Amino acid sequence: MKYLLAPLIAWGIAQIAKLTLYSVRQRRLNLRVLAETGGMPSSHSAIVMGLTTAIGKYAGLTSAPFAIALIFTFVVMYDAAGLRRAAGRQAEVLNRLVEDLVHMRGVQEARLRELLGHTPMEVLVGAVIGLVVGLIPWAG
Repeated sequence: MKYLLAPLIAWGIAQIAKLTLYSVRQRRLNLRVLAETGGMPSSHSAIVMGLTTAIGKYAGLTSAPFAIALIFTFVVMYDAAGLRRAAGRQAEVLNRLVEDLVHMRGVQEARLRELLGHTPMEVLVGAVIGLVVGLIPWAG
């Protein structure tokens, strides 16, 4: 349980922060934001960094589990800020092209999701949440 508490708490904090920021910005409560990807902060980054920090704290920074967790964390954060963000940008362009087709020829297509990934700042804030929670003595 000591390895799971920090990542779960970090994930919860990130999700509550995301819901709060979204609600303040939109001036309404929308619980759907909790099930969507993207947004500030990255709960994916928070959970993997929380796990990596807990493993480093309990198994040691030179342990094989820590090395594996660290590589896993980098892959998840790179994917969130790199690949998924690029896919979101491509969805934006495709949605604009479809809108043009609708106006020119009446072709109807469903809109693609545009917010798939995170900005580097969203990933960084999520990682900091995971790191801080993982270092708190009571979090595991």
